[in-house]
Amino acid sequence: MNDEHYMQMALNLASSVSGQTGPNPPVGAVVVKNGEILGVGAHLKAGGPHAEVHALQMAGDKAKGATIYVTLEPCSHYGKTPPCADLIIEMGLSRAVIAIKDPNEKVAGRGIEKLEAAGVDVELGVLQKEAAAVNKFFFHYIRTKTPYVTMKSAVSLDGKTATHTGDSKWVTGEAARRDVHQYRHIHDAILAGVKTILADNPSLTVRIPNGGKNPLRIILDSDLRTPTDANVVNDQQADTWIFTKEHIREEKMEPFKEKSGVSIIPLDSLDSVTVLNYLGSRKIMSLFVEGGSAVNGSFLESGKINQLVQYMAPKLIGGKDAPSSIAGNGFRHMTETLPLDITNVEMIGEDIKVIAEPQKGDTDVYGDY
Repeated sequence: MNDEHYMQMALNLASSVSGQTGPNPPVGAVVVKNGEILGVGAHLKAGGPHAEVHALQMAGDKAKGATIYVTLEPCSHYGKTPPCADLIIEMGLSRAVIAIKDPNEKVAGRGIEKLEAAGVDVELGVLQKEAAAVNKFFFHYIRTKTPYVTMKSAVSLDGKTATHTGDSKWVTGEAARRDVHQYRHIHDAILAGVKTILADNPSLTVRIPNGGKNPLRIILDSDLRTPTDANVVNDQQADTWIFTKEHIREEKMEPFKEKSGVSIIPLDSLDSVTVLNYLGSRKIMSLFVEGGSAVNGSFLESGKINQLVQYMAPKLIGGKDAPSSIAGNGFRHMTETLPLDITNVEMIGEDIKVIAEPQKGDTDVYGDY
């Protein structure tokens, strides 16, 4: 087996915990000696042991002289847990294969330096691009201090999200709707506008086999029209933050104070930039936008979309008044439009799923993360 084989195992471990470690990155580690896997581990949640700790504890005394494969540079500082670089040195490993450096200024090469100074042979860059993809939420958050934004839409082949009467159940099939829940599971928060709450009364929770992590629910509601009997207010399946404007009277907010897990957060603006800055300050690393067309238009016009996931149903709706997935003013000239790279196209049941990202041009492996 070569380095890429064991690193891929570590990346699979990291991918398996994506979405549950925020604001920390998902990390996987594998300890190998003479072709024998001695220990494996993943970072399960913020504040818990890191991936290297789990793998080295499993390996025990056999770790001396072994190689550790880790998807992100081991930490070198004391936080909620001790430095992983120190543990690797203490347990006498001879080699560390690291996929990619940690861009966090608290690490940023210091873990590698500490290992090398102790005589550990360090190999950097094995499956680097794959590791960057696994950590795209974390890298984007570290660079921008705002969440990575995935915008989802479900449309007919002629680009409609509902009929002209507002009937939208269901544009896409059951398989596509199940797939959406996987995206909810891996994101820290999910965002919708109050019109979605009023029209559909959704729960905005995760419904997948064997359960899943419900994201924090963000509702954009400038006039605080969210009903106090809405599912997102009452079901206690996840916390709900309702962003409203600062002009809202105290007595209008009063009924929500008795609702467990519900916070009313007045902001001076509900534009996407203000919302993302606030979420970033609260250490929300990733955001899944399931808003209506007005919310989607705000994110497009501000240039705050990092990934688009679009499901297209094999049906035609028609009608000039039937809504599309993105409203707002739109761009005036074709030269102003957002160019995308389509990164994946597949069939989900009877529907087409397209994943696209804004074109980045020639960038390093961290890209726009």
